[in-house]
Amino acid sequence: MASSSFVTLLLISSFLSFSHIRVSEAATAPIVKGLSWTFYDSSCPKLESIIRKELKKVFDKDIAQAAGLLRLHFHDCFVQGCDASVLLDGSASGPSEKDAPPNLTLRAQAFKIIEDLRSQIEKKCGRVVSCADITAIAARDAVFLSGGPDYELPLGRRDGLNFATRNVTLDNLPAPQSNTTTILNSLATKNLDPTDVVSLSGGHTIGISHCSSFTDRLYPSKDPVMDQTFEKNLKLTCPASNTDNTTVLDLRSPNTFDNKYYVDLMNRQGLFFSDQDLYTDKRTKDIVTSFAVNQSLFFEKFVVAMLKMGQLNVLTGSQGEIRANCSVRNADKKKSFLTTVVEEVVEELIEM
Repeated sequence: MASSSFVTLLLISSFLSFSHIRVSEAATAPIVKGLSWTFYDSSCPKLESIIRKELKKVFDKDIAQAAGLLRLHFHDCFVQGCDASVLLDGSASGPSEKDAPPNLTLRAQAFKIIEDLRSQIEKKCGRVVSCADITAIAARDAVFLSGGPDYELPLGRRDGLNFATRNVTLDNLPAPQSNTTTILNSLATKNLDPTDVVSLSGGHTIGISHCSSFTDRLYPSKDPVMDQTFEKNLKLTCPASNTDNTTVLDLRSPNTFDNKYYVDLMNRQGLFFSDQDLYTDKRTKDIVTSFAVNQSLFFEKFVVAMLKMGQLNVLTGSQGEIRANCSVRNADKKKSFLTTVVEEVVEELIEM
């Protein structure tokens, strides 16, 4: 366990780091063909200011929504790419990504926020902005407005026409019980290296979790790596293995996007096994330490990792579509409209 003096040094170092930085595109990962730093400059020049202004209102009322929007972007990109497929509702042909176990705890409010943003943007610019781009911008603003770095985003994503199956979703979203080897191997297939993995895991500096995601570390016996006081406090929240309560992911600053998550790990106070194992595994331990003592370094590496992740298997150009409703493919929306018209005509004929 880290000594109290060392923890104090970590906290002072973190405090002295810049709380807000803006990382230029020159310092980040290259962009894929079809995306652009100026994609909406002509078609919707106020796009990003519209989103930031609205999200500031949302977060002023409930900062917890920031974590929900960031997580939504993660779960979208890791499964068949950043195509807003996670927003699609299921159909008669089968359940959607939303219905897969890892996505059942995605915040319903996050889906509503994205759709509300889409509606507002369409009123001002027409239907020119994809739900995938709105989701990416909302995640970036969730980070910034909760205290994290601000950065430019390449835009031009298109919305996917299909969602992934349950099994594909499960295969691409490592569970909280996963060890570092599993996570590194999974994300290596997405061209994300160990520094990217540790950086993206820092997203857990905001948000909450249900007991079911970590009670395997408490019952039937305690994970020996876990800090004893931390364990006792968790048992107050989750008194049994089947308790459905929630607790914060970051013990020290749960509503602020900062580097305290890594300080938690160094004190054996990581909530998930997948988090704590990053400090146990020799391949990632030094990265955790470097982020714990240098918040600016964490912010810099987080931005690079987010830009890499945010370009996974994107659809551009004439691929996909720009949805008229983020939860429904345009073809399904037209079908639903025609079905409604037919039903109304039939009802009128019956009444004649």
